[in-house]
Amino acid sequence: MQRDARCPFAPAPEVRDMPPVGKVRIWDGSTPWFITRHADQRALLNDPRLSIQEKRPGYPHMTKARAAMAPHIPDLITNTDPPEHTRLRRTVNAPFMVKRVEALRPRIQETFDGLVDDMLAGPRPADLVAAIGLPVPTLVITQILGVPYADHEFFQAASRRAISHDTDPEEGERAGQGLGEYLSALLTRKIADPQDDVMSEMGARVSAGEMTFAEAVTMASAILIAGHETSASMISLGTLALLRNPDQLALLRERSDDARFVANAAEELLRYLTIVHSGIRRIAVEDIELHGVTIRAGDGVVFELAGANYDPAEFPEPDRLDLTRPARSHHAFGYGAHQCLGQSLARVELQVVYGTLYRRIPTLALAVPFEQVEFAMEGVAYGLRSLPVTW
Repeated sequence: MQRDARCPFAPAPEVRDMPPVGKVRIWDGSTPWFITRHADQRALLNDPRLSIQEKRPGYPHMTKARAAMAPHIPDLITNTDPPEHTRLRRTVNAPFMVKRVEALRPRIQETFDGLVDDMLAGPRPADLVAAIGLPVPTLVITQILGVPYADHEFFQAASRRAISHDTDPEEGERAGQGLGEYLSALLTRKIADPQDDVMSEMGARVSAGEMTFAEAVTMASAILIAGHETSASMISLGTLALLRNPDQLALLRERSDDARFVANAAEELLRYLTIVHSGIRRIAVEDIELHGVTIRAGDGVVFELAGANYDPAEFPEPDRLDLTRPARSHHAFGYGAHQCLGQSLARVELQVVYGTLYRRIPTLALAVPFEQVEFAMEGVAYGLRSLPVTW
């Protein structure tokens, strides 16, 4: 669904006008159920009558490329239900626990400050996406995983091709295969010479028989893609949203030394932007009654996260960016057992950026008219192709 160009941060108008549960037509002509309300999503995303197993017939895949790849993808935290999901998540959960992520905050702050120094020393205008948006989360996730940052141009390009809605199945397969071969070679080196990183930890689990080699490679690929694409989008989009709401930007700048306020501001921006715009997908394994209709076993279900995050029953005046709003109940990271693995890391990254950038560059401004800022809508998460800024 196309967003309104005059207000590209908000959900498409059709999302706002839909009933709580209805049907939509997706790329393959199928008509899965579409769930838009916050309370319904909270109930159903924890309901064992819905499955995330994408190999089931009738699963509402996001793209033709994803549907073609699904039969060949090994079991992961992104396509299994408990108890298998619980086992797999346990193998990669530790590095993303709150305490371990919080211990990274000084390193993330140092990385970010260095990038700001470089941008301030460079030419104006600058592209915030290239100077800060992409490098911050990419540097952090490569350090955690143990992937060389020097290879970032390769894996960023492969990631974009693998998850784009515009990618045909053959191109998606080539991109995924290239990334898989790269990570397979790296994992082999980590098994032979382990370091203090996640890929070495997974390598040890492979050696111990707790994971297969293919599971570890595919898990590393998923973490690498998700670990830099989404946070990069949030950094740039959040900055653009704040520049469009100068009263909220001024408030954030004034209270940038208040850690609790900055943390809440990040939650409100996550709600307001809801960058994962392709929906969370499930398939019913039993009949479910909802608002007088029956979702039959075998029916696909799409959860529209932006609909929940703009549900006035949960967030009054949802179109208004309000950094003082209690917004932690948003669904930007999904909800339930499959809630985003890297949410703690994303929160720390965003808190560092939002709490520092506008204080360090108080005159930050768009270098082009808002209408000329080019959005990128073809991925699982939407973002900006570039964000020209000056100061």
